[in-house]
Amino acid sequence: MMTALATVSAVKSIQQGFEVQLNCEQKTSCSSCSSQKSCGTGIVSKAVGNKALNWTLKTNQDVHTGQVVEIGFPERSLILSAMVVYITPLCAMILGALLGQWWLAPLLSAGEGAVIASSAAFVALGMVVAKRLARRLEANSGQQVVLVRVLGEPIS
Repeated sequence: MMTALATVSAVKSIQQGFEVQLNCEQKTSCSSCSSQKSCGTGIVSKAVGNKALNWTLKTNQDVHTGQVVEIGFPERSLILSAMVVYITPLCAMILGALLGQWWLAPLLSAGEGAVIASSAAFVALGMVVAKRLARRLEANSGQQVVLVRVLGEPIS
């Protein structure tokens, strides 16, 4: 089980306990890397900034807005999401290149341009499919979040 720190943003009392809204800021390790100035990933992460993730969980523990809590979620959902996001466009690109090489280029009497265009179109299609699948997986992983422990009160 992977863990992360999150801040309680809202607490709603329900029949079986509490429904807790959590806010978790996603951070990269680029700020501590010595190669951040010459690395493309470091430059992109600075431009995009940190992403805030929102989670909802049900618990019997009494928590208050502003508290920092430790949450846990299965590694399987994270690995599956990463596989979908990276492998789906890659497989789509390979499929597009194969179709372009064996079907589109001979049909149009075209060369490498048709293969490249076919690959690019399939990558775009693969990205759309991956985005939809990732949303579905993210919604499922949100239901698997558990409260590990309450760390403390907010600093005033």
